Amino acid sequence: MNFNEFIIALPKIKNIPLPAEASQLKMVPPYRQELVKKQGDNIKNARQSAVLALFYPDLEAQTKLILILRKTYKGVHSGQVGFPGGKVEEEDRDLMHTALRETHEEVGVHPELVTVYKKMTQVYIPPSNFYVQPYIGAATKTPTFIKQETEVEDLLEVYLSDLLSDSNLTSKKVKTSYGADVEVPAFYLGTHLVWGATAMMLSEVKDLLKATL
Repeated sequence: MNFNEFIIALPKIKNIPLPAEASQLKMVPPYRQELVKKQGDNIKNARQSAVLALFYPDLEAQTKLILILRKTYKGVHSGQVGFPGGKVEEEDRDLMHTALRETHEEVGVHPELVTVYKKMTQVYIPPSNFYVQPYIGAATKTPTFIKQETEVEDLLEVYLSDLLSDSNLTSKKVKTSYGADVEVPAFYLGTHLVWGATAMMLSEVKDLLKATL
């Protein structure tokens, strides 16, 4: 989609109710409820984090979304695709500040270049005991991305048209924390499968934009 058309239509999302769980549930792994149950009272003390769904024009004025491939490390999100973002730090004024600060750190886009249009529905991540607050934002100029070498393995530039296409919905077999292999819903974007909490958030972004564009 042409970015000029996209950026004219995007402000309309401010007045549209969030699809919330109706969208997120389309991409929920079948074992999610089991993991939530295992957390018990730990959920009450879940840590807070925030991420940004950042749209921008490429050099041909087509609309894209930036995602990141995380480094391989000893952790529950090792090697997974996600939005730029991370946990709240003491200096953060609020969750939106967290999302913008982390986006700057991870992909090099300065907060002054980003307009945030919508606060999305929070998602709880059982394995890491985090509540994630997603936001939708846009940069009106093609960013010069600089990946954070310590955190980010690769940057994934996704066409908006690919995100909105139902032909890119698929499934992936994963091993759960209790040993079973299960099929989980996923997006196939570029050469990567996106599943779990990121897919849940992407599903809401997709449905909201489809109601707008």
